[in-house]
Amino acid sequence: MAGMQLTKKGHSCVRLTRDDGRVLVIDPGRFSEEDAALGADAVLVTHEHPDHFDEERLRTALEANPAAEVWTLRSVAEQLGAAFPGRVRTVGHGDSFTAAGFGVEVHGELHAVIHPDMPRVTNIGFLVDGEVFHPGDALTVPDRPVHTLLLPVHAPWNKFSEIVDYAREVGAQRALAVHDGLLSDTGLGVYGRNLGPQGPGIGGTAYTRMTPGDSTTV
Repeated sequence: MAGMQLTKKGHSCVRLTRDDGRVLVIDPGRFSEEDAALGADAVLVTHEHPDHFDEERLRTALEANPAAEVWTLRSVAEQLGAAFPGRVRTVGHGDSFTAAGFGVEVHGELHAVIHPDMPRVTNIGFLVDGEVFHPGDALTVPDRPVHTLLLPVHAPWNKFSEIVDYAREVGAQRALAVHDGLLSDTGLGVYGRNLGPQGPGIGGTAYTRMTPGDSTTV
């Protein structure tokens, strides 16, 4: 398996680059950097909400690279597939596939509850190369060990205690913050302290927040 570099591209978007140069991007949405999907060989989208899926930006990336492909759930595929026949693939819980050389497993089915009066959309999480898990907008626990958990730290659908318990249950070696685009610097500091040694503890998982543009080896 080739090595990977993970680069944060803002909010809930990450870019994975293999040693062989191939690039996979997850959730290039409206709160991500504008060029987040450009140059990608493969794109994974967890669900249809605009902070994870920006149709115009994704169309631009697919037009710029005629070989690029997308794997996502039906609600997103239906918005893109007609314009890019054969390049947008629908996947769901339990599926596994190879995207630009990356091995991917799909886990989960539904978005977390925002409020009982609001309908739940579908949501899937992606485990890449058995190493990095992006749950999208859900607290899905894969049925296998995870090395790096992309931890959605702040959203209308979660609270701090749930994030702590989720990190403990997944038991990854490290958790990298995502879904933090709505937090101010003050809020980010509070989350950093509470998810670090000063907080209640998240087991043996080491918590880190990267700023957009930062990279790490996974």
